[in-house]
Amino acid sequence: MIHTPSTMSVVVFAIFVAFTLGLSFYFAAKTKSAAGYFAAGGQIHWFVNGVAFAGDYLSAASFLGICGLVAFYGYDGFLYSIGYLAGWVVALFVVAEPLKRLGKYTFADALNSKFQSRGITLSAGISTLVVSVFYLIPQMVGAGSLIKPLLGYSHEVGVVMVGVVVVLIVATAGMVSTTYVQFIKGSLLVLFSAILTGMILSRGLTVDDRPESMQPQTILTKPDGTKIVNGKPHGHKEGEADLRPVGHISRLPDGLKATGPLSPAGYLAVLQRSDVVTWKKETKKTDEGELVTYTPQITPGEKLLRPGNSPTFKGLQSNSLMARLDFISLMLALFGGTASLPHILIRYYTVKDQAAARLSTVVGIGTIGFFYVLTLFLGLGAMTSGTLDLTDTNMSAPLLAKSFGELLFAIISAIAFTTVLGTVSGLIVAASGAVVHDLMTSVLRIQMADHSKVRVGKIAAVIVGIIAILLGILFKGMNATFLVGWAFSVAASANLPSLLMLLFWKRTTKQGITAAIFVGMISSLSWILLSADSFEKVYKYTAAQAAELSWVPFSQPGLVTIPLGFLTLVVVSLMTKQQPLES
Repeated sequence: MIHTPSTMSVVVFAIFVAFTLGLSFYFAAKTKSAAGYFAAGGQIHWFVNGVAFAGDYLSAASFLGICGLVAFYGYDGFLYSIGYLAGWVVALFVVAEPLKRLGKYTFADALNSKFQSRGITLSAGISTLVVSVFYLIPQMVGAGSLIKPLLGYSHEVGVVMVGVVVVLIVATAGMVSTTYVQFIKGSLLVLFSAILTGMILSRGLTVDDRPESMQPQTILTKPDGTKIVNGKPHGHKEGEADLRPVGHISRLPDGLKATGPLSPAGYLAVLQRSDVVTWKKETKKTDEGELVTYTPQITPGEKLLRPGNSPTFKGLQSNSLMARLDFISLMLALFGGTASLPHILIRYYTVKDQAAARLSTVVGIGTIGFFYVLTLFLGLGAMTSGTLDLTDTNMSAPLLAKSFGELLFAIISAIAFTTVLGTVSGLIVAASGAVVHDLMTSVLRIQMADHSKVRVGKIAAVIVGIIAILLGILFKGMNATFLVGWAFSVAASANLPSLLMLLFWKRTTKQGITAAIFVGMISSLSWILLSADSFEKVYKYTAAQAAELSWVPFSQPGLVTIPLGFLTLVVVSLMTKQQPLES
């Protein structure tokens, strides 16, 4: 079976979690002030912070989600990598140094540095909370997926475990421990992904022409919840996969049965001329219950290395205007979202000066860019390795590692789990900082001593952690990268217009910033919740019903809501009589 935990996996997992918690408890003794808790006292070295940038950014979506999308749909998954990486251009050349100069603890500090407006602080604080919670969802979903093969527990138990461990990390040492967890996790993730990629290239590609590899697979879920898998009773815990693992080459060029070791360029060239077995999912209601059928189909490798194979991008190979607008909208959100994510922005406050902020960004870009190149080979390796779990795209990379042995699987899964821990802890620090520093201190004007701010921050971290657990359970089964696309859309719509206009337009006013944040945030959230993707994937309607019920023409909001944020800021700023910003 695909999800069978081993003693080695449990031991490696326990070592990683114990080390992470030990690091947190060690730094807890040194973290007493609010500056230390929320921003590590501004004393993190630029190289450590740069790799920690990568650790923060290479979340469950990057490792689990992108690899899964590439494994199931080919090049479409890599488009997310391109969008994520391109966003760092904005972060490096536009945001890094000004943000360090303007801020202290939170994103709201930078926006409000020249205004001291409670309206700006309120809107930016709420935006930070909303974006952080949205970004938490895919991390928790990814955590639940990992726990099943590692420890044998259900998705729900996995999500709760992550929530508890992360709250312990954040409630002990805050940003200090979070930074070093991210540094170690980012380093290990890139290192072992490179090792795994090397093993994929060394193994090469092999034809699997066994008859059973082309047999359809089915899951029948009866009204009482029992499952019949491939015609046999399902004899395992609820939520565990019992389908035959899949993913293979049906034909190699020139009549070859196996290629042997390949170079990176050679691997892509051979795959492009090969045929790959992919799987089509169909769901329908029957008298016996809900029947899900997975049907194999032979797909040319050349097609898989072009965009347009996934449900998200399927219109790119047709003349569908709405599909093309949806794609452009997503890419715009990914490009603008990086420089708008609260847990990324607050990391600029952990270094001592603007030069260190710039150097951190350069190191982050190099680390992240190298990793994203690896995701293409990891995903394609999973596509052809015979280890795909048809019920869970998020498990493609760990199960690929399992094809090389239990030890590598245990290490990769534990690193992926630590990836989730690090990203979630960074998000919770950002959210708790917004609650304490922005909403309670600046908006409500509650006077608190330094130790009280830290204590309230820890309480806020616990509350946000509980919310993250509930959402991780609710969104079970959705691809992590797809969910992150929504978070990027909300971040870019709410935060990017205000940040850029503050830096480059002297007529920007406090009313314009406040209005732009609220309009961008509300419009993007409303667009997402009223889209066909939400009706199908969240509200559980069929694809046909979702298309009919949708209130918006395409699912990704950025193409409309990001310009709307800029327009709102300009119009409101011109209508208000505040003096222009000093140069």
